[in-house]
Order: sequence, then structure tokens, then C-alpha cells
Amino acid sequence: METVASLLTEKGSKVISVSPETTAFDLAGTMSENHIGAVMVLENSTPLGIVSERDFMTRIILKGLDPKVIKAGEIMTRDLVIVSPRTHIHEAMAVMTQQRCRHLPVLDDGRLVGLVSIGDCTRWVSQNQEFTIHHLRDYIADKYPR
Repeated sequence: METVASLLTEKGSKVISVSPETTAFDLAGTMSENHIGAVMVLENSTPLGIVSERDFMTRIILKGLDPKVIKAGEIMTRDLVIVSPRTHIHEAMAVMTQQRCRHLPVLDDGRLVGLVSIGDCTRWVSQNQEFTIHHLRDYIADKYPR
């Protein structure tokens, strides 16, 4: 079984982050510029929380708050649901489904080493299934040399 580490090797381990003092307005700009649905909130490289598009909508927009005043530290999800690089991709998907979250920080010995989304995991599984199907078709069609 493939692990989150394999996915990060392909995807990359760069994590877009902001400080707890970043305004929600600037945070939204960061997410938009990077075409991402969540950013980590870090202080001195230590993960404090995560802010997703859903957090932005429910904690700012729907409450009528001013994103130029509200700080990331005020709206972040503090109880992080995390995985390790050794977590199997299917297990990470199950965690996201069970916990109803779309992004999982990847921590190794307390250090942030990546961030995976449900889209990353789904794409990985889909690509591997296509590879397996292709080889099974070739096997069935007797395309392998004897």
C-alpha cells in the first residue's frame, strides 16, 4: 500500500502558511494566488491551526465580520486532524471522510512536512487504478512475452 510520503514525493511538500496575525483578507488573497483551499497557521514553524475556505465562509462571511480586521488566529481550526508520512493513502482518505475535513497536515515527529487534500488522495488512487487496469488488460490480452 502506498503512503502519504509517496504522495508528497510526487506532489511536493511545500506548505503555504500564514501567521496568526495575518488578516483574513490577506489570507484569502494568499489562498487565491496559490489556487489552494486551505492554509496552515504557523508560529515559529509550529502548526497552530488551519484555515479552509469553509472556515472563511462560516466564521467570517456568514457572521458579517470584516475580513480586513479579523486575524487568522481568530478563525483557524485549532484541533488539527493530522497524519504521518507513514499513513496509508486509503487510511488518510478514511480519516478525511470520518472527520469531515478536506485537508490533513502531515507531521513527522511534530514537524510539519506537508499538507494533503482529499483531491490529492483521490487523484493518486485514480492514477494507480488506471495503471493496474492497463497492466491487467495487457495480461489478459496476452501482450506479455513468454
